[in-house]
Amino acid sequence: MRSIAFLATAAVVAIAAPASAQQSAPFTGARVEGIVGWDRLQSGGHNDDVMYGIAGGYDMQMGSALVGIEGEASDSNNKDCVGAGTAVSSRLCAKAARDLYVGGRIGTVVGGRTLLYAKAGYTNARFKLTDDDGTGQVTLDRSNFDGARIGAGAEYAVGPNSFVKAEYRYSNYEQGIERHQAVAGFGFRF
Repeated sequence: MRSIAFLATAAVVAIAAPASAQQSAPFTGARVEGIVGWDRLQSGGHNDDVMYGIAGGYDMQMGSALVGIEGEASDSNNKDCVGAGTAVSSRLCAKAARDLYVGGRIGTVVGGRTLLYAKAGYTNARFKLTDDDGTGQVTLDRSNFDGARIGAGAEYAVGPNSFVKAEYRYSNYEQGIERHQAVAGFGFRF
C-alpha cells in the first residue's frame, strides 16, 4: 500500500514539475509571433512605411536572466528615392523587399511577467535599385545586402503561453543603407 501511495505521489510531482517550471520561468521555451510596425528606410533621403512579418526563437530563463536565439522573415513596400527624375538630376530609388534576420537576445525579467531585452544579429535584406532620368526607368540592381541589427524591447506575458511585445531595432546594410523600425507583436510560447 505504501508503494502505491509513493508511486502516486511521484507521478503527481512529475506531472506538476514541468507546469511549475513554466510558471516560475514564463519566458522559457520555443516561441512564434507575428509582428507589424513602422519602417524607415534611409539611403541618402528617407521614407516611412509599414513592415510586417513572422518570427520565432527559443529562450531560456535562469532566475531573472534570459538568453535566447531568434529568427525572423519580414517584408515592406518601403522605397527611398533621391533626385528629381530629370536628365539633369536622375532619380535613384532603393525599394525594400524581404528581410531575413538571425540573432540572439539577452534580458532580465522584471516583476515576474515583463521581460526587458537587448538583441543583436545578422540581417540580409533584398533591395531593387532603379534609376529614372525622366525618359525611362532602368533597374540597376536587384541585390541582397548583408548587415547587422541591434535592438531593444519589452515583452509581457499575457497568459501562461501568450505574450505581447514592443521593440525598436536599427539595421545597417552594405552600400550605406540603414533601417529604423518600431514593431509590435503578439505570440505564443510552447
